[in-house]
Amino acid sequence: MDARRRSLLEATLDCVAEHGMSGASARRVAERAGVTAGLIRHYFGSKDAMVSAAYGYLIGQLTGEAEESAEKAGEEPEQRLARFIVANVTAPNLSPRKVALWATFIGRVRTDPGYADIHRESYREFLILLETLIHPLLLALKRPADPVTCQHYAIALNALIDGLWLEGGLGHGLYDTALLPRIALSAAEGILALPTNTLMQHIAAPSMSSQHATR
Repeated sequence: MDARRRSLLEATLDCVAEHGMSGASARRVAERAGVTAGLIRHYFGSKDAMVSAAYGYLIGQLTGEAEESAEKAGEEPEQRLARFIVANVTAPNLSPRKVALWATFIGRVRTDPGYADIHRESYREFLILLETLIHPLLLALKRPADPVTCQHYAIALNALIDGLWLEGGLGHGLYDTALLPRIALSAAEGILALPTNTLMQHIAAPSMSSQHATR
């Protein structure tokens, strides 16, 4: 994606966060990005197309951050899966702003075919990524790793990740979000019926200072 298009999508997300979807006008976005409204028409054709593209961009950011963490984790399948899970429940993915933006957009999924397509494709992409991380881990443990088994595990892990991401990003203060990586990995080990610490060994326990700092 070229820098100008990216800046327009970032400006759109900023405007949606501050003014809601109806308030993210082409004029506001253009002013935020420091361009003319004509450039928005050039890239997106309309304000509605620009806003829906911003939704796809937001979801792509979330998936991309997690995928990049897994790629940097090395070759061990358990470490790659652990890093992928943790990336989804820590910053920059774990963010009140991103959860609020997601909640703003998600209401359109049931009523707008364009948003439904974006949501379906992003969900499919996330599941495929999880399946490709689960498959080699099951093989290494000499466990069944057929496509149906991997898909079922991916759906379950996606539900776990989504729930912790959503609750953790709401900022309700009921618990320290620094605990989420360990909670997520422990639960993932249970879902996948893995030996204890298969995933947990790849994360350090949160320090007392970090726990106090986030409260």
